[in-house]
Amino acid sequence: MKKLKVLKKDAGLRIDLWLSELLKISRNKAQKLFKEELVICNGNIINAHHLVHTGDQIEIVESKKITVKKIKAKLPDIKIIAETKDYIVINKPAGLLMHGTETEERTSVVDWLLHKDPKIAKVGEDPSRPGIVHRIDKDVSGLVVLAKTQNSFDDLKKQFAKRSILKMYQALVYGEDLPDEGEIKFKMSRSTKGYRMAARPENQEGKIAITNFTIIHHYYNYTLVAVTIKTGRTHQIRAHFAAYNHPLVGDDLYGTNKDKLKNKKIKLGRVFLVATNLAFTDLQGKRQEFSIPLPAQLQEVLKKLKIKK
Repeated sequence: MKKLKVLKKDAGLRIDLWLSELLKISRNKAQKLFKEELVICNGNIINAHHLVHTGDQIEIVESKKITVKKIKAKLPDIKIIAETKDYIVINKPAGLLMHGTETEERTSVVDWLLHKDPKIAKVGEDPSRPGIVHRIDKDVSGLVVLAKTQNSFDDLKKQFAKRSILKMYQALVYGEDLPDEGEIKFKMSRSTKGYRMAARPENQEGKIAITNFTIIHHYYNYTLVAVTIKTGRTHQIRAHFAAYNHPLVGDDLYGTNKDKLKNKKIKLGRVFLVATNLAFTDLQGKRQEFSIPLPAQLQEVLKKLKIKK
């Protein structure tokens, strides 16, 4: 464990910048320490946005070696859309975590994956997330590709970095005054509340994020949209549409108090957001394309809405 103390001359600095300079490491490497919850300030785990104060006692703990726990609970029922020796494409149900967390002791896609094929435990960059090359939120459903081999993992990661993988979503949003197509462009950064993201103007701090949409149907008081993202920020679609004044139906995290009351009446129990289309190139150089319909539960919601002519 490394122990550090904040001097008066450094007071007011963001802690990730302070650590980066003090330890002579890159900012990305410093931020990774916070993602892994390895930085403690005055006895509390903090995030990278924390501002240091004179006399703060900073501790950097040793990297946690995370092992996959044996699951006693019932494994989730996940539909396999396609499977080869290199990858699996699944339809992740809403309510299921992609991988376990420190705070949520429930089964996840990773648990299901390792039960199906224990050899995948060695695939990837993080032992707590074997085979995971991209994620969708717990309360969102849809298509996800999982790598079964390291070669496939590395290749898919490169495709995501180059943005050559197609991901398309369908979302139902509140309001009907959207244009037939549009682009939402706000920077994204961690909210001061910590558990959610914030969409910010271009003149503020954050990473640029771009969300494109086209209208599928206009309903009275609602709009069904097809969504593609040029960047893959955490909660990007949800935060962007909320900032665009059209939060997603069922999203209590980013909706207003008024929206939360509407969500309670609808009793959806999830976010109306589905990854319906996915396309990537396999290791043999062939383009693979997959699509799924909206879940029956969400189709029933749409049947109750009145289409605006």
